[in-house]
Amino acid sequence: MARIQPLDLDQADPTTRQTLDDVKRKLGTVPNLIATLAHSPTALHGYLGFADAATRGRLSAGQREIVALAVAQANSCAYCLAAHTFIGKNAGLDDGQVQAARRAEGGSAADAALARFAAAVVEQRGLIGDDQISALTSAGFDQSVVIEVVALVALNTLTNYVNHAADTDIDFPRVDLAAAA
Repeated sequence: MARIQPLDLDQADPTTRQTLDDVKRKLGTVPNLIATLAHSPTALHGYLGFADAATRGRLSAGQREIVALAVAQANSCAYCLAAHTFIGKNAGLDDGQVQAARRAEGGSAADAALARFAAAVVEQRGLIGDDQISALTSAGFDQSVVIEVVALVALNTLTNYVNHAADTDIDFPRVDLAAAA
């Protein structure tokens, strides 16, 4: 059972309630993570705004999911691994690509570079070296993507940490945290 229960929609202030209704219209449901973030309208609106902005970046939906999977694995976030496995498959990733991203590998050189770089940002707390940036740019990405990946790591780390703090109940098909090891 979650340490912090998802906010009941009927207890949300009018602005937050409208936001949650919008999420439900878009997704068909309000995931537990979103309802948990709703305890803090600042966190909820900040997350949703940042997540929306990320969809207009240089990376495709599948590439963003590769980053999210690598980050969730590096942060041992069972909720986000379940969510991004589901979302990643809807973005066109197959089981092998999902597992590769979780291992900070990839089916292509570009996917592997994204996953390795994202995992390194997490594991090294952002203290990455020239060689790691060079590995990403050598795979065909420019400096704008370096910054975009760091931003995606921050966005995904937010959700990982909220899930750890709240012990959010997983409402996506579960995946084995250790399966990618």
